[in-house]
Amino acid sequence: MKPLVKAAVAAALTIAAMPQANAEGQARVNPFTVPYTTPYEIPPFADITYADYLPALRQGIEEQRAEIEAIAANPETPTFDNTILAMDKSGQLLNKVMLVFASLDETDNTPEMQEISEVAYPLYSEAADEISMNPRLFERIKYLYDKRESLGLDGPQKRAVEEAYKSFSRNGALLSPEKKEELKQVNKRLTDLYLTFNKNLLAATNACEILVSDPAELAGIPAGIVETARTEAEKRGYKGGNHWAFTLHAPSRLPVLRYADSRDLRRRMYEAYMTLASKAPYDNRPVIGDIVRTRARKAALLGFRDYASYMTDNVMAKTPEAAKDLLMKIWAPATARVAEEVAEMQALANEQGAGITIAPYDYYYYSDKVRAKKFDLDENEVSAYFALDNVRKGIFTLAEKLYGIKFTEMPDAPKYNPEVNVYDVTDAKTGEHIAVFMTDYFPRASKRQGAWMSEFKGSYADPDGTVGRPIIYNVGNFTRPTADTPALLTIDEVETMFHEFGHGLHGMLSRAKLRSQSGTNVDRDFVELPSQITEHWAFRPELLKDYAFHYKTGEVIPAELVAKMEGASTHGQGFRTTELAGAALLDLEWGALNPAEGDAIDVDAFEAQVAKNLQMPSTVAYRYRSPYFKHIFGSDGYASGYYTYLWAEVLDTDGFELFEEKGVFDPETARKFRENILEKGGSEDPMELFVKFRGHTPSVEPLLRNRGLLPKTDKLPIPGGK
Repeated sequence: MKPLVKAAVAAALTIAAMPQANAEGQARVNPFTVPYTTPYEIPPFADITYADYLPALRQGIEEQRAEIEAIAANPETPTFDNTILAMDKSGQLLNKVMLVFASLDETDNTPEMQEISEVAYPLYSEAADEISMNPRLFERIKYLYDKRESLGLDGPQKRAVEEAYKSFSRNGALLSPEKKEELKQVNKRLTDLYLTFNKNLLAATNACEILVSDPAELAGIPAGIVETARTEAEKRGYKGGNHWAFTLHAPSRLPVLRYADSRDLRRRMYEAYMTLASKAPYDNRPVIGDIVRTRARKAALLGFRDYASYMTDNVMAKTPEAAKDLLMKIWAPATARVAEEVAEMQALANEQGAGITIAPYDYYYYSDKVRAKKFDLDENEVSAYFALDNVRKGIFTLAEKLYGIKFTEMPDAPKYNPEVNVYDVTDAKTGEHIAVFMTDYFPRASKRQGAWMSEFKGSYADPDGTVGRPIIYNVGNFTRPTADTPALLTIDEVETMFHEFGHGLHGMLSRAKLRSQSGTNVDRDFVELPSQITEHWAFRPELLKDYAFHYKTGEVIPAELVAKMEGASTHGQGFRTTELAGAALLDLEWGALNPAEGDAIDVDAFEAQVAKNLQMPSTVAYRYRSPYFKHIFGSDGYASGYYTYLWAEVLDTDGFELFEEKGVFDPETARKFRENILEKGGSEDPMELFVKFRGHTPSVEPLLRNRGLLPKTDKLPIPGGK
């Protein structure tokens, strides 16, 4: 960070601790510390300054500390209400601050936010440790846990008691005072390492450019992507007409790999991506070594064999072996299909006289050409029917048809960025307010890559009748519009929008009473079910007719083009499945590693050894190499848990077959899915919820059939299923 920026932020943080005044000399009130007066309590983003975060965070920590002390010191016999419910309702100011800060830290990661994060996240982590290691609080939870069968608790209450006991145990409640102190230091160390990893990744991504000065190298790349690259070159200081700057952001990187006729340009892009965050000054490999060592120590402190065992212990899989068993059932047919795909691509390259052997940077390019030849499908032609605004209308139409909810734009609502759109979500029949939904779909230099869903406010229903409805948002990094065309989405981008909207529905439609059980507060390997099942509707003819219109003519997408898309839907699934399963298996291997303090960790060699052990095809790389595998090294959210996308796909493909049997908009099936999956959150066992919806435990076969990798007759049970 520049010295002047550092000084400015430090000054701002110092000033934040002092009373402030507005232009009229009145004391300024920190907007976090008073009730929001905005519609539906949307955070008043325009009123929030950098100087507000840390004072409100510290005040929130102190308030929750007092609340927890009151619970722990309560002389009354522990009950669900005076212990579990009281804990659930504690820390509301702290939660209010962190939901806004963590969200904006991902979408607008300015130098100022980075500086604040170096203080905020450690403070938040330490406060969480203080609660989870409070011995008197744990005594009350243990009392309830031991008597849970005789207390007359309903299902969600009993589950909340069990989850609280397990959470406290997993976070050190059973450790000696000395071990608790060591665990606190381990957690603080991990928080610092995650911050470093994320800062390096964002900086490395923004610093990288693939510069083109010869127009001939642009052959094959869509005109809109070329124009965006020219604009990017100008932003980066390259003046004159013959400069185009491509970046590692997906809307720039993927079109080069897919469409560029220049093999050298494709190679440069591929190699830049493969070495992202692997060079000074943003080299994440030493950081990964420190993370792996520190995680191994944490697992050992808590009595687990390794970090993967610790992370899978409290989710559906239960063990890393069960997760790996699922992945290997998928791995064999996927890699076999890769061999077939490469043979097809090599034959086409030979036919065209290319004189090459297919390499990893050729995969996207020749896969598209094989698809075009086999199915007569041109993705540029397809994208013309998927303008971003129309696709957004498509997801809203889907929600109204399935769940009877309506989205009405709120143009004057508070926004954290001018590109955000805000919607009031209501019951289409009664007009009842259900949620607020926000979308933020375009890349920015300060926004991290990828797509995600989160919330500015969760939902709950307290015993006194107080009900809180959620504020949910979706973030993406989709292709931007140009001067003469709207944002036209690729097939992958359309699927991504539907995917994140599925997460959004999980948050918006939640009816769980407890804050800790609402929305996406579910087992990590269950959380992708609502998102992934929603993808199945994206290209259904029954929905396409309502939203897929040509951006120039307004013509609905032709039936013959839809048929081509359907025919090509499993094309390239060997590659897609192998890179995904490979990354998930790499993640589990990292979690199984137990290096001693001071042991050297060669990240590149470790990845290569895992690939060798798996006999990974040489033409396929991991979906994410470790230095930019943010899912598993940017936090512990998906660490030893990247497998969950495929685990949940077992559930979603099996579940969607019920919609196909009954009708994709069948009201009764939609009701069962809404009531048993979307509304319940984490209030019941996830496998039991799935069985209530589907009528049976799931099998792997629908996933493999959906990806075109297995004959219809094979039946394989999901590991861990009942």
